[in-house]
Amino acid sequence: MLKAGIVGLPNVGKSTLFNALVANAKAQAANFPFCTIEPNVGVVAVPDERLATLAKISSSAEIVPARVEFVDIAGLVKGASQGEGLGNQFLANIREVDAIVHVVRCFENDDIVHVSGSIDPLRDIDIINLELALADLSQIERRIERVRKQARTNKEAQAELAVLESLLPLLNEGKSARQADLTEEEEGLIQTLGLLTRKPVIYAANVSEEDLASGNEWVDKVRAAAHQDQAQVVIVSAQVEAELIELPDADRADFLESLGVEEGGLKSLIRATYELLGLRTYFTTGPKETRAWTIKSGMVAPQAAGVIHTDFERGFIRAETVSYAELAALGSMNTAKEKGLVRSEGKEYIVQEGDVMLFRFNV
Repeated sequence: MLKAGIVGLPNVGKSTLFNALVANAKAQAANFPFCTIEPNVGVVAVPDERLATLAKISSSAEIVPARVEFVDIAGLVKGASQGEGLGNQFLANIREVDAIVHVVRCFENDDIVHVSGSIDPLRDIDIINLELALADLSQIERRIERVRKQARTNKEAQAELAVLESLLPLLNEGKSARQADLTEEEEGLIQTLGLLTRKPVIYAANVSEEDLASGNEWVDKVRAAAHQDQAQVVIVSAQVEAELIELPDADRADFLESLGVEEGGLKSLIRATYELLGLRTYFTTGPKETRAWTIKSGMVAPQAAGVIHTDFERGFIRAETVSYAELAALGSMNTAKEKGLVRSEGKEYIVQEGDVMLFRFNV
């Protein structure tokens, strides 16, 4: 399951956004720093209208969407890398996530105090990014001390040492390890370190209801900073998300349309996270259930089958495959077969976004 950590300075709207996204989560949201101490965890379904269409075609008894785990992590402050605030605990929690959703305050509200006394998203971004870089720098320096001894006689240690030393200049300048261009092999050498500044980042620009459709000058500044850091930006409004969960499902689309937007923050964040991590969705469907499965871009059919069960990958024979668009247009699997649109794909087939698949395998 994809795990995304929601981070940011205190009082930028992290817990409010988390509560809204997870809906049934019990994260406390209040107007004082360090309201969140232990990370709150919530699992949400990935919104995907294609599931209902497939379930109707197959007369499925159940729909099982893909899921994302959101982790609401305690607010970070300057000095966290040296243990200030809840720094050490925060950094330990963030090492465990696949991607970081960095909530940045881009709204004015005199009733909600800012830990730094004023609204300045670039300053806020710099504070957190610097603390993450300092934490990575400390970790890499400790690792270099150990690896340098091994490198005298071990070629793999020599290769790891070279990668670690290449990251030092970036981190010393307060930049992120994301900016280092590493090969897949080099990436593997440092993967166990869980470097904080190597993790993919989405900046969630938290705006007022009035700015949700068009953003504001603060959002423009966040976009410029994100471009330099190879990150993405999604405009969200914790205020709007909190209002959405109070509305019946039938009224939510109308409410969003009245604000000039087509989708809520949950869908926007998940879509951006999938794009950032290079993830794809394929489907299995039948009378029992219609289910969405998440895979990495470029996975071949046996690997995709292995996401369901390792036995499927080991005993893979072939995959009966049809695109969602073709199946939805025809409205029947039998019709799709009659028209020759259901293909028999082998072990080298690269699974595409929206493929509907039935795996044949030996036990």
